Amino acid sequence: MAKAQFNREEVIDKAILLFWQHGYSASSMQQVVQATGLKPGSIYLAFGNKEGLFREALERYAQTSITRTRQVLENAPNVLKGICQIFEDNIAQSTQDNYCSCFLLKTRLELAAEGNELHKLASEKLALMEALFRSSLETEFNPELSQRRATSIMLHIFGIRVYGYQQDSEDRMRQGLQEGLPWLPWT
Repeated sequence: MAKAQFNREEVIDKAILLFWQHGYSASSMQQVVQATGLKPGSIYLAFGNKEGLFREALERYAQTSITRTRQVLENAPNVLKGICQIFEDNIAQSTQDNYCSCFLLKTRLELAAEGNELHKLASEKLALMEALFRSSLETEFNPELSQRRATSIMLHIFGIRVYGYQQDSEDRMRQGLQEGLPWLPWT
């Protein structure tokens, strides 16, 4: 069997950008070949098919997001200030010109009617993010309140990810977050 002659992580990163911008269904195999620089045979050999590459792209994106979130929470003076920082980071990202929303959220929305394994995977990764917020909040609150607040955080993050397409919306988003999450120490 032939050995892959490419950097797998670089290929997955290129695939993330393609799928993130166009979605799973709208990304043709020809676009995948062009974006990754691989020949179709190499893609099939390394990833099985487009779905296999998409699955690995979702996994990598999710792991990067979870790791980044964990680092912010761990490096903050306290968990509540860390959550505020995460919201500020999300606002900043969502107002950039090249903003593409959240790859996991976009996947859930695109594949919701199908309810296939890719939809399930994106849902599982978002649940892991919510669990990270819940466990972090449990350092300050009881488990039940921590779960409710983690769910609220996720709902607000989803809102930012969708609402952020509008220009000049930073202050409105920040005010909306402060109104919806008054228990956080906003500055």
